Amino acid sequence: MKAIIVGGGIGGLTTALMLHEKGIACEIYEQADAIGELGVGINTLPHAIKELKKLGLLERLDAAAIRTYELIYTNRLGQEIWREPRGIEAGFDVPQFSIHRGRLQGVIRAAATERLGEGAIRTGCRLNAFAQDEGGVTAWFFDRNGSHVVTARGDILIGADGIHSTVRGKLVRDEGPPCWNGLMLWRGATEWPAFLTGRSMIVAGGLSAKMVVYPIAEGWRPGIKLTNWAVVARIGDGASPPPRKEDWSRPGRREDLMPHVVRFSIPHLNVQKLIEATPEFWEYPMCDRDPLPRWSHGRVTLLGDAAHPMYPVGSNGASQAILDARCLADELARAEHPMAALHAYEAERLPKTAEIVRSNRKGGPEGVIDAVEERAPNGFDDIEKVLPYAEREAIVRGYAQKAGFAQEQVKAA
Repeated sequence: MKAIIVGGGIGGLTTALMLHEKGIACEIYEQADAIGELGVGINTLPHAIKELKKLGLLERLDAAAIRTYELIYTNRLGQEIWREPRGIEAGFDVPQFSIHRGRLQGVIRAAATERLGEGAIRTGCRLNAFAQDEGGVTAWFFDRNGSHVVTARGDILIGADGIHSTVRGKLVRDEGPPCWNGLMLWRGATEWPAFLTGRSMIVAGGLSAKMVVYPIAEGWRPGIKLTNWAVVARIGDGASPPPRKEDWSRPGRREDLMPHVVRFSIPHLNVQKLIEATPEFWEYPMCDRDPLPRWSHGRVTLLGDAAHPMYPVGSNGASQAILDARCLADELARAEHPMAALHAYEAERLPKTAEIVRSNRKGGPEGVIDAVEERAPNGFDDIEKVLPYAEREAIVRGYAQKAGFAQEQVKAA
């Protein structure tokens, strides 16, 4: 069996490693001319790290990332709403990692190159069309100038080409642009003195006005960390279309961002100084897509953000792509026919990810902050009188159950 993978991001590269592990040949086609270490910080949860550990990547990840120690939710005034240990400290047998997205992709890409060979990853290849027949799939790739580069032939084609997926666009006609909720996300990272444990993650404020801060790598000297930050603020009503595709991930402007930053107060950290010290940062419209009724069409299927783009809450985007890859590889290895494998993969993963997409629209686990701020917009004296522990726990743990990483805590939160 041979698979054609469209997209050389985290999902596509992980899928290639897992297929290789199962003895299934594959080739990756990426439209960018080079796979660079782009992006800012993300969190990868233990159920996904468990799968990367099986691929022998834990030691490399440890060298590139921070093992997240704890997660703290506060209102925008910095009053604590929820605190819990994460990863190893929460009783899992593998860590939760806070890591630069590009470095995570780089670790996986290096392993894929070593194991599959240099020729398995083709860059500068934009999918133009594909066609299926009884024996397989043929895909035609062109360069950015419109010249034909390569024709690929395989048993299946996997669209792992992100929220603007070409594969999805050809399977789902007239879907339109991604859904924008009117929120803009600014993200950056810079070297900064460690705060709290040096491995703590803080989320302050609800979905309409939020700040997130956590370290993603060791800094240039002891006590300094490469610190990731993100700010979310509403700039639209959600009824208008999102910015053009070309305007995604563009450099942010301080005059747009800083009026939102002054709304936040986070103990242990001067976030205004942190952001002012960041030399460059980027802005992204917070978008997703409605869940699809199906991903698989004959010998073609979707994976990761191409299948289920979701709001970046709950630390789940990259993690769910890794879980997709594991499920798909397992099904392909045991199925008698590749189309049966794609059907089984869709049946297992589509309902779970659709539920996460819908939950993230309501704030995911961070919805506990929205609930508190709705009842006490100007702060509180006693959190128990605003939202009792049992209600807070139901929101946070309920999401963990949906996302697939719930387990009994062996240490007190």
